[in-house]
Amino acid sequence: MSNSFGAKDVLTVGDKQYEYYRLDAIPGSARLPYSLKVLLENLLRNEDGVAVTAEQIQALANWNARDVGHSEVQFNPARVLLQDFTGVPGVVDLVAMRDAMDALGGDPQQVNPLIPVELVIDHSVIAETFGGFGSFKINAEIEFERNKERYQLLRWAQHAFDNFAVVPPDTGICHQVNLEYLGRVVFGADGDGGGDGMPVAYPDTLVGTDSHTPMINGLGVLGWGVGGIEAEAAMLGQPISLLLPKVVGLKLEGELREGVTATDMVLTVAELLRHAGVVGKFVEVFGPGVANVPLANRATIGNMSPEYGSTCTIFPIDQETIDYLTFTGRSPERVALVEAYAKAQGMWHDPSHEPEFSQVVELDLSSIEPSIAGPKRPQDRIPLTLAARTVERLLNDPTASVQKLTELDDAIDDTFPASDPFFGDREMGDVKAPRSAYSGDPVEWESNAQKLVLNGQETQIDNGDVVIAAITSCTNTSNPSVMIGAALLARNAVNKGLKSKPWVKTSLAPGSRVVTDYFDRAGLTPYLDQLGFNLVGYGCTTCIGNSGPLPEEVATAVDAGDLTVAAVLSGNRNFEGRIHPQTRMNFLASPPLVVAYALAGSMHVDLNHDPLGTGSDGNPVYLHDLWPSSAEIKQVVDSCIEARMYTEGYADVYAGDDNWNSLPIPEGQKFTWQDDSTYVRQPPYFDGMGREPGALADITGARVLAKLGDSVTTDHISPAGSIKFDSPAGKYLAGHGVTHHDFNSYGSRRGNHEVMIRGTFANIRLRNQLVEGTEGGFTRVLPGGTETVSIYDAAQEYAQSGTPLVVLAGKEYGSGSSRDWAAKGTILLGAKAVLAESYERIHRSNLIGMGVLPLQYVAGDTAQSLELDGTETYSIIGLSGQDEVPEQVTVRVQPDGGQAREFTATVRIDTPTEREYYRHGGILQYVLRQRLNASA
Repeated sequence: MSNSFGAKDVLTVGDKQYEYYRLDAIPGSARLPYSLKVLLENLLRNEDGVAVTAEQIQALANWNARDVGHSEVQFNPARVLLQDFTGVPGVVDLVAMRDAMDALGGDPQQVNPLIPVELVIDHSVIAETFGGFGSFKINAEIEFERNKERYQLLRWAQHAFDNFAVVPPDTGICHQVNLEYLGRVVFGADGDGGGDGMPVAYPDTLVGTDSHTPMINGLGVLGWGVGGIEAEAAMLGQPISLLLPKVVGLKLEGELREGVTATDMVLTVAELLRHAGVVGKFVEVFGPGVANVPLANRATIGNMSPEYGSTCTIFPIDQETIDYLTFTGRSPERVALVEAYAKAQGMWHDPSHEPEFSQVVELDLSSIEPSIAGPKRPQDRIPLTLAARTVERLLNDPTASVQKLTELDDAIDDTFPASDPFFGDREMGDVKAPRSAYSGDPVEWESNAQKLVLNGQETQIDNGDVVIAAITSCTNTSNPSVMIGAALLARNAVNKGLKSKPWVKTSLAPGSRVVTDYFDRAGLTPYLDQLGFNLVGYGCTTCIGNSGPLPEEVATAVDAGDLTVAAVLSGNRNFEGRIHPQTRMNFLASPPLVVAYALAGSMHVDLNHDPLGTGSDGNPVYLHDLWPSSAEIKQVVDSCIEARMYTEGYADVYAGDDNWNSLPIPEGQKFTWQDDSTYVRQPPYFDGMGREPGALADITGARVLAKLGDSVTTDHISPAGSIKFDSPAGKYLAGHGVTHHDFNSYGSRRGNHEVMIRGTFANIRLRNQLVEGTEGGFTRVLPGGTETVSIYDAAQEYAQSGTPLVVLAGKEYGSGSSRDWAAKGTILLGAKAVLAESYERIHRSNLIGMGVLPLQYVAGDTAQSLELDGTETYSIIGLSGQDEVPEQVTVRVQPDGGQAREFTATVRIDTPTEREYYRHGGILQYVLRQRLNASA
């Protein structure tokens, strides 16, 4: 490694010495924001004169806050975090790469992670049963039985690959485990400094195959979500190409008022930062109010970075960081190194020092009010005072805008969540938190009450009623204050004689076992159980659509009345069609409010003024009667949670239960594919691959597979949720002898490309404009086709005729979670290009990584302005004969029987590294050829 700036030095901490790279060796580095200091150290330590050069280091040192330019640097994360939905296909790809390496005459062992990779199995448990003492055990048994084939692959990988660790199922959620246990903050302690000589101290950094990876930003660790295919390249030693970002400073002042939770804070921050325009930018929190934000609250803010479009939302290291590391049982050596390193590198937070920022946004924490968000998007914050009236108005007019109903600023929509860097001239200046002013009278809404019998009692449900109340998701379950608050509210409700409404499916799915440990220690578990919030699993559950079925009577009533019913969850995502097929409204709320809505049973109840029910004494009970004080919550937290709970809880985090340990492990360094497996299949990505890439070629004679509108999310594109019996994927599974009961979810079958391509573009809420008036994964076969067919069947028919495909889309294409299969399914269906108005950062990267060409209309052009209806034939001209991928191409449109016309489109391949990926046919092929040459 090079050391052009003489930055290598020795740091002494107590009686230990560490090698490190001094930031003050770079003149002017003190002015940089914390996040860029982390990147600067990364470049200094990895300078090799080839991938990382002195010029890159100088470009970062010269970073101009207001004009960041277009400089590209190479970022080498210290580790990779996976969850099992995205991790399983990643392992499948690595196994397939080993096979391809062997077939091309290389050494399969060259396909091996070169940095620590930690996979947490958290996405597979489904809340099949609920409200009983045995719910957790039953759900865990069902989960394991369904996923044996996947888990066998992961257990094999843990033994076959170096640097690959697996946290077994029923342990926790990856981001919470990352926060409480995996996060190092600074590498070098406890033997993780590398090599046999002096350990190297350097900042913990990571990329994760989940868009909520920035939760770890609350701990001062720089990391963000990437596609699994990009993460695979990082595992194999490839740096991540990064354009120097703008950094927005979020200045905090004041402190939260009594009764305001971390959830209320993050929903307000999300609204504020979208209003400010932070897409594709780093956000860094600073100011005197930082000290008043507990670390769990910081993690909550970082967690929701994707919801307001930023790459990360990071807090610098301070005393709160040190206290949290001690609180969660990190070693004394680790804690001492983190403090000494941060202070030596100028990375310790100084409230009086303001780094240079591209923009500053201010927030007075005392201005935040209790809120929820929904019903279809996490950016639509609704003050709790307006929630009931807003829901009534939405029921009265389903097309109404939440922003207008609550007088929120329309500018929010302009920025969410197409998180590619924005290089225009827009400067929105300092922004204060938008406040809602709407307070209207009740409005008429259509009632269609359906009678049903539950537990022997006749009752009824109607539009606007709550049918799911879920305490779920790492966003909030990592936060002891809101979790204890929910449990205390449950205790107070039980003592008043209240019960959850019988039509509400209640569940508790925390992100680590520490949560249930402190509930038990505080004596609060029985109260949650009495309200139906029994433990259903340690995993994401409802937040990712694993909400399980509604009780049969409730499901039947909802369908019979075509009711618009609601889910309330303490999660981070509520996109249409995500939470449950039968809940058209989905609201994000704090855990205490989840309990409150379970008691109320309806969104029509004004929690500030209406009673939640009648107590055992015959008197009405209001939310303010139940809400615990901050002092009481703090007293319980302080008395019931201690470091020993974390050290003991994570002591055997990789051990697993008897089910896990009884799995047989296949022998050898190459996995033995099972021909009869419906979970794990050898993917076709390397079929016919040669040692050298082919020439770039135009795309000619393509047809449109789908013409889509704005804000099409990866949830719309990627297979997710349950598999319907009559769907193409369902028919495939049935044809392979799988009963409907054992279909499991799409996420659990991501290791089988045959299932996944059949579910791509198959979301029940997808609206393909080629089949107006129809929702779901349908299209027409062109030219001339009038019959509505599944997108998969159409793609197969096009493939038989050798017809390439394209996808047309509007703004914010691919927003939402980082789902690999939104890109993998696209290419395997035969789509060679996507033409959109704008892209979400991760999905655009994934498209390139799979060899799909992302095109963008030039400014001012849209499908509408160009009069494109999707029935034409498309040719993309300008690739053939080129040594490099061009910046623009010509799109030739030929209407059937009409006059051809042309327009120019921008090629959204933004960096040299991305151009190499596309030229090789994708990132996997590029990396494989690199490793093949290395082993030659």
